Parts: sequence; structure tokens; C-alpha cells
Amino acid sequence: MSKMTGAEAIIKSARRHGIDTIFGLPGGQTYHLFDAIYKEGGAIEVFNSRHEQAVAYMAYGYARSTGKVGVYTVVPGPGVLNTTAALCTAYAANERVLCLAGQIPSDWIDKGVGFLHEIPDQLGMLRHLTKWAERIEKPSAAPRLVNRAFHEMHSGRARPVALEMSPDIMGLQEDVELLPPLEPREPVQADPDLIEKAAELLGKAKNPLIIIGHGCVDAGQELLQVADILQAPCTTLWSGKGIIDDRHYLSLPYAAGHRIWAKADVVLAAGTRLDAPQLYWGLDNDLKIIRIDIDAAQIERIAKPEIGLVADAKSALSGLIAALRRHGISRKSRKDELTGLKAATFKKFEEDVGPQMEILKVIREELPDDGFFVDEVTQVGYASWYGFPVYQPRRFITSGYQGNLGYGYSTAMGVQVANPDKKVVVLGGDGGFMYQATEMATAVKYQLNLVNIVFNNHAYGNVRRDQQENFGGNVIGSDLYNPDFVRFAESFGARGFHVETPGQLRVALQTAFRETGPTLIEMPSLDMPSPWPYIMLPRVRPGD
Repeated sequence: MSKMTGAEAIIKSARRHGIDTIFGLPGGQTYHLFDAIYKEGGAIEVFNSRHEQAVAYMAYGYARSTGKVGVYTVVPGPGVLNTTAALCTAYAANERVLCLAGQIPSDWIDKGVGFLHEIPDQLGMLRHLTKWAERIEKPSAAPRLVNRAFHEMHSGRARPVALEMSPDIMGLQEDVELLPPLEPREPVQADPDLIEKAAELLGKAKNPLIIIGHGCVDAGQELLQVADILQAPCTTLWSGKGIIDDRHYLSLPYAAGHRIWAKADVVLAAGTRLDAPQLYWGLDNDLKIIRIDIDAAQIERIAKPEIGLVADAKSALSGLIAALRRHGISRKSRKDELTGLKAATFKKFEEDVGPQMEILKVIREELPDDGFFVDEVTQVGYASWYGFPVYQPRRFITSGYQGNLGYGYSTAMGVQVANPDKKVVVLGGDGGFMYQATEMATAVKYQLNLVNIVFNNHAYGNVRRDQQENFGGNVIGSDLYNPDFVRFAESFGARGFHVETPGQLRVALQTAFRETGPTLIEMPSLDMPSPWPYIMLPRVRPGD
């Protein structure tokens, strides 16, 4: 055992789990924690920001782009509350984010005295937004609870966790025994009898379809082997993009998957909630669904599948490969058919959402294959869900079903911190970007080379269009007043460009990718066609 403070026990324990980066804002209740980081002599790099929300999104971007744990720390009360949008995004997107939260003095928690930053039942609130949360009540308990936090993140369904500690406990010294990390639980193995039944059902399928989600992010090779054996096309909306290279003929855009769903007889859903297809595309007795999910509660959440495999995707797909081979499944290549369907689908995208597709085409051609694309709640961002090809896992960063307006810029900073040698492009509408616009100061401070494209239509554009189309043109509360974005960027010491056409965007991107430090590219985006017909796809099965 060694004498150390509670804060030192947290930080030294986190280092044992490989943590070398923390995003955070120091404040009165976390001074000891930052002092403990300082005493590690540079072994942990700290990235601060101008707002607590940003450090939590940075941790999310760090985690989403790497699969590692993203760590952030903030003061209690309003500090923690400012991070909850990012925390619920990590929860929804199944990412490993650790929140290290301060607290008020330990003797006064939940007594309503009115200490600085006090809120009722902060720990209870964190437990609603995380997989697991706990309070560290003495320094000697820190190693065990830090171990438990990492164990929870790396076992079963990946989701955020939280630890909180009071400032007096952070500063308290006592004997502490540091512990070796716990071994993660073994991957959940599928029932071998159900694997055999799934292989038999898939082997008999005339028109199989595979729908994938982020739960397969580390199982791309296995997934492609299953798809190849079955000659089954794979599709996803956002969370599974890049798990199979979109240049492969078996990878189809979401709208093409929707067309196949209409005639599919067996669907393999791996690591996905499968929410939109089941809720909106239609189910009937002729459609048999096999689901693979590590979360048993997810399997029957909307409808009971024909076969439910509660398992880690990688191990379940490996078992399925072996079973399919035992069954001797061999099928003629559908390359010509599926390549034609993909080309026809993209042609429709270009006809119906041409302005967005032109922009996305330029970005795709200029962004290296291993570069990162961070979407946003904007017209081009929506179209990217189905119209932007992705070639590698974790290269398409999204907030998933949370759809957090303004999440993108800070998330992209976290992506760039985690991947300093890669190119990062982040989209933003004028509405969403202004949520986090002051974080350009952070990007300049750390010389983060991300490229931010701001589409300016002087409005919350999607809201305004909905008001115009669905409420008789009663536009209210959706128009915006904006700064000169180029001069705004330059005021921070960043490069700024104004472009009007996709061709000008190409030149600006080429220049931006040669820069050191952040770049902002402003592009007007008035009257873009609605991207939603290819997202809110209609029922194609009659139902029973």
C-alpha cells in the first residue's frame, strides 16, 4: 500500500487501464483531480474547452472513432448537467465514455443545504444516463470502483459509466492498494443449437438480407464471410456504415435494402436495434427474422424473431460461418445484380437530392479512404446517412437516434485528438454549428487540423421547411441571424473560406487539408430538396 489522495487513487488506477488522455474543465470541486493529473508528469494529456458540453462530446468522439474509453471530468451540478446531452448520445450509440464527476462535500450530499453546484440526487441522475454509476466514498475504494467501471464498459453491451467523488475525499490521504485491471467477461456465446437452426433457415432462403448495426463494428470480416456464403446483400442506415466497405457489391445503401425487404424471406439482423424496418417497413408471417444481439432485452423489444441469438456478434457470426459450411451452402454470385441495384439507387439519389449528393461526392473524393466524416443535423448530413460511401469501420461518426443538434464540432475535435495523423471533416448547419462555435478557440489552441463545412441558410432549415410544408407556411422561431463566418473563424486564428459551388468546395478542401490547424468553409445552402423520403421509408409488406 501507498499513501495517496482520493484523486491520486483515481488517476493512478485509470492509468493502469491505459488512459493517457482526459478531456475536462477544472473547477473548485475537482482541483485535487487536476493536481493529481499534473503530478503524473505528462503521462496523461489534458484537453480543456470553453464549455463542459464540449469535453463530453470530445470524449464521445474519441471513443467512437477508436473503440477505446473516452474520459471526461467536470464539476458537479451544472457542470455535470451541461454534459448530459453528450452522455445520452454515448448511451444511445453504445460507446465507452467515463464521466468523472465532482460532488459537494461528502457530509452534505443530498441534504439540500445549498452548497455550490448542489443538485438533488446527482448519482441517481447519472444512473439513468449510464450503464453503471457509483460514488467513491474513500480513497481506498477508488481502485476497486475504477476497475468496476472499466469492467462494465468492456463487458456485454458497451455503454458509458460514471464515478463521482467529493472534493474532501479527493484531497484526503490514506493507504491505498492499487489493483491490476479486471479481466473482461468472456464474450457471450450463442446457443449452438440455435446457430444450427439459423444456418438451416438461411441455407434455405431464396432472398436473404442482412441488416447490420454498430454491434458488428469489430466483426466485419466474419460478417462479410457470412454475406459471401449466402450472397446476401448487407445494408445499414448510419451505425453500421463502413463495417463492410461500401465499394463491395454486397454493401447496399439503406433505400436499396428497403426494396429487398419487400421480397425478403429471411433477414439476419446483427448488432442492430432493427427499429425502423420492424416498425415502419412491415412484418408478416412470410418474413423470418434471425437476430444477433449481445443484449438479451433487445432481441424481442419490438417483435419476437424466428430465432434470437443472444451473443457477441463476432463469436455468433464465427459459429454461423462454420455451420453454413457444414451445411454445404454455395450460391452463384449476385455481383452483377447487386451492383446494378446500387448504381440505380445512387442515380435516384442524384436525381432527387442532387445538391446534397454533389457536395457529398466532392467530400468523398477529397477525403482519404481512412479519413473521418462527422455528420450533423443538417440537410447534407441527413443525405450522408444513405449517400456517403464509407470504406472502413468507425470512419462515419454520428449521434445516432439522439440526433443532437450542435454535437458535431466538439465530437470532431475528439476524433482528431484520437487520430492526429488522419483527416477529419465535420459538417454543420449554421444553426447547429453556433451551438459550439466558440470551441474554435479550443481547436486553434491545440492546433487540431479538422475541416468544418458550415452550410448557411440563415435558419433551422429542417424546422422552417416543415413549417412551410406542413403548417401552411406559418414560419415562427426558425429564422436565424448569423455572423460573417469567415471573419469569425479568422478572429480565432483559423483559416476561413467562402464557397458557392461544389467545384469551389473541392479547391477549399484541398487547401484545408494542407493546413496546420482548423479550417472553416462556409457554403450557402438555400432551398435544398428534402432528404427525408430516403430515410422515412414506407411500408412495403402488407402485414398479418
